[in-house]
Amino acid sequence: MTDQPQGLRVTWVKSAIGYGDDQKRTIRALGLRRLHQTVEHNDSPSVRGMVVAVRHLVQVEPVTLASARVAKQRPRRARS
Repeated sequence: MTDQPQGLRVTWVKSAIGYGDDQKRTIRALGLRRLHQTVEHNDSPSVRGMVVAVRHLVQVEPVTLASARVAKQRPRRARS
């Protein structure tokens, strides 16, 4: 086993229309907002549980966090 932390790359591949609200909330809890969007999470039992609950809607790949992209947040614009 490697000494680098492991993660999961989760891609939303199938629409949640026609599925229960609990599954739609799980998709949102994973950080997915649009179809075909990809997010990366640390590999933990809670994330794995969410992925199992919506496994028919997402595609999952293991990644090393060293190779994972770091999301940069843009500063929010002040409303005028």
